[in-house]
Amino acid sequence: QVRLVESGGGLVQAGGSARLSCAASGRISMYAMGWFRQAPGKEREFVAAITQSGEDTYYAESVKFRFTISRDNARNSVHLQMNSLKPEDTAVYYCAVRNQDYGLGLRSSLEYDNWGQGTQVTVSS
Repeated sequence: QVRLVESGGGLVQAGGSARLSCAASGRISMYAMGWFRQAPGKEREFVAAITQSGEDTYYAESVKFRFTISRDNARNSVHLQMNSLKPEDTAVYYCAVRNQDYGLGLRSSLEYDNWGQGTQVTVSS
């Protein structure tokens, strides 16, 4: 199983930017990847996903046009560039890998097999 480690979280002022990275322990070029987040007292929610080649990306409406997901298959890494951050973006952000297509769609957390430990992003107003 591929292990995932997120980094890049921290405290950011509203309107600022942050870049999250997800480093995989093995090859991820054949897997779709996703980012999810979970705020205190809330369920984990979809943020963004990217297909194996990086040709297709998907975003939650709440982050569309502010966040950008990308991947570097040569370095086995996935990134999430977050701009124009808002206090409501405060959450623990998780990277996830889909080992096989379960037919649930990349927006469903059930589609993913392995998860990282998460990185905290706090946006102050």
